[in-house]
Amino acid sequence: MASLERTNRLSLASDFAAAPARPLNTVLLVAFSLLCIGLLMMTSASVEIANSSNGDPLYYLKRQSIFAFVGLAASAVTLAIPLSLWRRFSFLLLLISYVLLIAVLIPGIGKSVNGSARWIDLGFFDLQPSELAKLFLVIFTADYLQKNYQAVRENWRQFLVPLGASAFAAGLLQREPDHGALVILMATTFCMLFLAGAKLWRILLIVLVAGVGFTIIAINKPHVIARFTSFRDPWAIENVYGDGYQLAQALIAFGRGEWFGTGLGNSIQKLYFLPEAHTDFVLAIIGEEFGMVGVAVVVSLFCILVYRAFAIGRRAEAQESYFAAFFAYGLGLLFAGQALINVGVNIGLLPTKGLTLPFLSYGGASLIMSCVMAALLIRIEYETDRLAAATKTTSIWER
Repeated sequence: MASLERTNRLSLASDFAAAPARPLNTVLLVAFSLLCIGLLMMTSASVEIANSSNGDPLYYLKRQSIFAFVGLAASAVTLAIPLSLWRRFSFLLLLISYVLLIAVLIPGIGKSVNGSARWIDLGFFDLQPSELAKLFLVIFTADYLQKNYQAVRENWRQFLVPLGASAFAAGLLQREPDHGALVILMATTFCMLFLAGAKLWRILLIVLVAGVGFTIIAINKPHVIARFTSFRDPWAIENVYGDGYQLAQALIAFGRGEWFGTGLGNSIQKLYFLPEAHTDFVLAIIGEEFGMVGVAVVVSLFCILVYRAFAIGRRAEAQESYFAAFFAYGLGLLFAGQALINVGVNIGLLPTKGLTLPFLSYGGASLIMSCVMAALLIRIEYETDRLAAATKTTSIWER
């Protein structure tokens, strides 16, 4: 009997050793890497301002660490939720996003900072409805494209429904105002429709109409025009100490960093020269302390994350799991849009706009939602792999 048990144990051990190791999930690895880089660089960028304003150089690190813990906990919960549940409540989530976007505009509920009412003060945490709205609109659009996959390609009515849902949210975002979230939301919707096979000329026509509308809005807002003109020449006398000051200081940071940077903690621009260095312009501090190489690493990680999102979407679409496919596409587009705009603002390719860099910038709402979106991608990949395995098993039995 003892020899039999020993033989069984040896057999099980050999089977375990022979079994192929499951590769580490790429989305998880990239997201965790960005999270760690973000905690490190956000701390480096905020030490001086945290010490002067709060008497604790690690004040922002402590808060961001709490947000990271909450984000990881929310990710764990998200991983346990099947995609069918998100799809079932997609319309309810859309309504919730509208309610939150309206609530933030109500005096006494919305919290205004620098003239923009974008947050709801919950006491221990500032909720940013736009972060939830972007995700919930992607879920609604993915569900709609699943139900109207062919009709969206052929009929104007079905084509306009998701655009109308996003346009209503965009109108509320304009009231805050939050132009960055507005642009990302509309661009994501247009791209999802394009990926669903909608006719390009219809998309271009709506984009043209939307462009005219944005132009009219910009003309009626002098500060928007000032930002557009200043980013074209931030070094001009009238701009360098005005609307172009932040961009000029960011460019100085990149210039000081050159190829390999000045070293961790050796940034000069974070010493009150570059405003919001730990939030919207943390990439400039990365460029100063780690140079072009450091910036290239961060950008490469975002490229890998977006690539994986689209690869997961393609696999799901190949299995005709359209909700999962467009959900993955939408998440990839959200990451890509926010990263592109933030990087563009930091290096002067786009007008200065307050928009966080996912995982890296200081901010609870942004960090938590970035963690949740990464978890959703992992869940989509898991269900896609499971469906592929089930299909393969079925085909084997049919033989």
